[in-house]
Amino acid sequence: MDEENELELLQRYRRDRRILLDFLLSGSLIKKVVMPPGAVSLDDVDLDQVSVDYVLNCAKKGGMLELSEAIRDYHDHVGLPQMNNTGSAGEFFLVTDNESSGSPPKRAPPPVPEFMPPPAYTPTPVLTPPPDLTPPVADIVSSPVASSVSKSMSFNSTQVRELTIDDIEDFDDDDVEEVDNIRSLRRNRNDATDLALGLPSFVTGISDDDLRETAYEILLACAGASGGLIVPSKEKKKDKKSRLMRKLGRSRSESITSQSQQAPGLVGLLESMRVQMEISEAMDIRTRQGLLNALSGKVGKRMDALLIPLELLCCISRTEFSDKKAFIRWQKRQLNILEEGLINHPAIGFGESGRKASELRILLAKIEESEFLPPSTGELQRVECLRSLTEIAIPLAERAARGDLTGEVCHWADGYYLNVRLYEKLLLSVFDMLDEGKLTEEVEEILELLKSTWRVLGITETIHYTCYAWVLFRQHVITGDQGILQHAIGQLKKIPLKEQRGAQERIHLKSLRTKAEGEMGSQDMSFLQSFLSPIQKWADKHLRDYHLNFSERPVMMENIVAVAMISRRLLLEEPDVVQSTSITDRDQIDSYISSSIKNEFARILQAVDKVDMKHEHPLTLLAEECKKFLKKDSTMFMPILSQRHPQATVVSASLLHRLYGNKLKPFLDVAEHLTEDVVSVFPAADNLEQYIIALMTSACEEEAVEVFSKKLALYQIESISGTLVLRWVNSQLGRILGWVERSILQERWEPISPQQRHGSSIVEVYRIVEETVDQFFGLRVPMRSSELSSLFRGVDNAFQVYANNVVEKLASKEDLIPPAPVLTRYKKEAGLKAFVKKELFDPRLPDEKRSIEIDVLTTPTLCVQLNTLYYGISQLNKLEDSIWERWTRKKPRDKFPKKSMDEKSKIFSQKDSFDGSRQSINAAIDRICEYTGTKIVFWDLRLPFIDGLYKPSVSLSRLEAVIEPLDMELSQLCTIIVEPLRDRIVTSLLQAALDGLLRVLLDGGSSRVFNTADAKLFEEDLEVLKEFFISGGDGLPRGVVENQVARARQVIKLLGYETRELIEDLKSAGGLEMQGSRSKLGADSNTLLRILCHRSDSEASQFLKKQYKIPKSTV
Repeated sequence: MDEENELELLQRYRRDRRILLDFLLSGSLIKKVVMPPGAVSLDDVDLDQVSVDYVLNCAKKGGMLELSEAIRDYHDHVGLPQMNNTGSAGEFFLVTDNESSGSPPKRAPPPVPEFMPPPAYTPTPVLTPPPDLTPPVADIVSSPVASSVSKSMSFNSTQVRELTIDDIEDFDDDDVEEVDNIRSLRRNRNDATDLALGLPSFVTGISDDDLRETAYEILLACAGASGGLIVPSKEKKKDKKSRLMRKLGRSRSESITSQSQQAPGLVGLLESMRVQMEISEAMDIRTRQGLLNALSGKVGKRMDALLIPLELLCCISRTEFSDKKAFIRWQKRQLNILEEGLINHPAIGFGESGRKASELRILLAKIEESEFLPPSTGELQRVECLRSLTEIAIPLAERAARGDLTGEVCHWADGYYLNVRLYEKLLLSVFDMLDEGKLTEEVEEILELLKSTWRVLGITETIHYTCYAWVLFRQHVITGDQGILQHAIGQLKKIPLKEQRGAQERIHLKSLRTKAEGEMGSQDMSFLQSFLSPIQKWADKHLRDYHLNFSERPVMMENIVAVAMISRRLLLEEPDVVQSTSITDRDQIDSYISSSIKNEFARILQAVDKVDMKHEHPLTLLAEECKKFLKKDSTMFMPILSQRHPQATVVSASLLHRLYGNKLKPFLDVAEHLTEDVVSVFPAADNLEQYIIALMTSACEEEAVEVFSKKLALYQIESISGTLVLRWVNSQLGRILGWVERSILQERWEPISPQQRHGSSIVEVYRIVEETVDQFFGLRVPMRSSELSSLFRGVDNAFQVYANNVVEKLASKEDLIPPAPVLTRYKKEAGLKAFVKKELFDPRLPDEKRSIEIDVLTTPTLCVQLNTLYYGISQLNKLEDSIWERWTRKKPRDKFPKKSMDEKSKIFSQKDSFDGSRQSINAAIDRICEYTGTKIVFWDLRLPFIDGLYKPSVSLSRLEAVIEPLDMELSQLCTIIVEPLRDRIVTSLLQAALDGLLRVLLDGGSSRVFNTADAKLFEEDLEVLKEFFISGGDGLPRGVVENQVARARQVIKLLGYETRELIEDLKSAGGLEMQGSRSKLGADSNTLLRILCHRSDSEASQFLKKQYKIPKSTV
């Protein structure tokens, strides 16, 4: 491959050098050009032997140029090493390869004579250099002059820089820019070595230039067969510039006009192709004249049926060349073509005439040797050998083949693979020589003209489309032009499939086989394999790393995919193609995706490894880079691949998921705590996985998602991080409980401020809870609902513990209420021994002792506790809403959207998150309110209310006496308690006051006796109590108060009944209570009994004595 690259570079260098010299000699840079002896025009001069340095020096000085001196200067310097002329004598370039030259010579080198450059103006004639001074072509090819551009040939040299625009009269600024752009375009070529045809090299070593020139001769012969071949006069040719020179010397405005002046018809087309194929005018004239001379005397013979190289050898003599070496080179090419076409690659095998192959080789060798013999002997040998060669070669070439008649077609250039190489050179003429990325304007006419060569070259429709597609695709690779790629795809699509070809063409294509060295050694390849395999391999190679090759040209990728698929389809029809595991287009696309994703992932890994990871874990950066890459992949490349593979996005995303998962798994296996690395890696990895799943979901249908989801090995980050988060939550909840208990112990139950009438402990509890919640949501690791539920349960439990601790030290309500006295009857009755069915309170335990044992909190303390509990429950809603709002933002998305209703029902509701806390706090508030009311009535107001009311008689001790102290207590409550709890605490006080009133009326002791007339006074007192709590509308709602006093009103109503009625009702109440109903008066037997015990009536006393054995009062 390297040798082929060097050879191609050498040939291009030679052509560019000729173009440069042609431009310099044809323009006005040099005032006068003196031709060497024997040359009439520049067409007769071999520009390969003209020194560019000498020409540039003459152009710089503006003097006359003698080409004979330029040729001599070239030969004098051709064997010397190339110097850079920087002024240092110690720098040089070796002519030979120091590694392959062997050991140094033993003898000393001969002295080098000092070289004196000839004067610029020397009008004396110079003879043509003798043959021994002119190096052979092989020496020129191997010379370092040909492999590296010397200083004299460089556009950046000092001499060239000294030429200014002012020195060039006929050059516009636009033309200079255009030429510079063309030079840059032609030199910046991409490497197309991967597209080299799978064809072996020629035995004779014919070059691309030889093939190009021979192809042009075939084109002229085929054009001559249709009568389109004429020989222009030299005078007319002499004044004409080549197409290139005209374009370089004219402005843009003139280019359009000059193109329209091109000769019409076949003549103009051939002239265009001559320029495109870089054939000199002198060679063109010689070839045309030679073909016309060869056809003369051959009546009925078509020009394209001639054995063209042989006929040209016979018709073109040495005298038509200005230089002998040029003639030798031309003759050598013709002889090599004959050997390749008739011997090495014959369209028809020799069969029994195989001995003629050796005879042909001998004759060809003798013709070549004749040029080195004395002129008389050499010319005679040449003529005799040509005659013998004609006698042997023409019958061989005119044998019938592929259905033609004997002599109808001359089979000398249609042997495979010589024919396709020649046809390739013809096809290359469709490209504009000044802009290789564009097709020439006459492309359609050129292709139509090339069809005339099919007969000579044995080209079929399939061969044409295949060769043309390869030529176009190779040119696209070199130039990067998208228009040429589109043309190449069009030609690939025109290649008929196997069943679309005719039977004769199928047989012909089957016979076109050759052996070539490949990656697996020598391979036997068919025609389509030789041309399409390089295309497919090139496309496959670039598509297997499309992220690298098409990152800046995604539009080009779509065309390359089309090229790969079409060429693959055509190659799969070849019988000897090894079937790979990729059977369908989808499988092939899968392989592209897999290979390119892996390559890009490897590059990402390398890039991440080079980054200084002081503050971020590599897996975090890797996940972020993978996500960026996947976004670019899904928007840039997947739409293209999805046209041929609907699940391309899924394949790409799932593969990247697996590749990152392989790097992530070792990290997941050792993650046990919420370290900084875990908090950094887990969110990035989960974010990547979520994006991949969302991408897969959006790229295919729901059924396909389910299929791929089963194959996708999820990272399980939520599960792993959930376990770690639960550990953290549990440790934090233990810390919260410790704070709760410590806050309760340190609480003094004093208001924080007049505006904040709650204790400080609840503030501390909320502070620690909110800190924990902040830390919980500060954990950027993925979480499930179960972790949130655990947090809710822990916080809920903390507030329940707090509420329970607040009410834990409250005394029992029963401890505040004094024991009920023993039931007695009116004292005027005969005394009987007391007989009590139930256990009585021990009267021997004094109240003073009980007050010491009971820790009764003050009313302000109880109010602060109520305010604190209310603050706790009121802030719960705010805390709960905050948690849910933050969870909604953080809420993990469903891995796959389809979820059963059972799973959804398991997620706890947002409304019951802190129900346990609310119930506990409300229960604690109710208990404290009830306790406070009982404490005020039965403990603080015990003397005026429980012990002093209605003593010694109702009329002397009314309820109004209790209202004043009760009002003081109520004022104290309302001053401290928060507004939302005011009605609750006042209602509890009302209930306690009513309980105290009923206690006085029903269990007032032996010192309290009432009659029916007292009921009216009781009613009045009840109204006073009721209005006190209503307070003219500023207190409790009237309806609430009425409901509360209804029970006391019922008892007062019973106190107004006569004793007989009460006794009768009590008698009937026992049986009715057993039946589940009340007595006629609507009272239970216990209430009726106590009313009778307090009745100052002998009838009642007698009844109680007789029926219940109740003792008489001791008062």
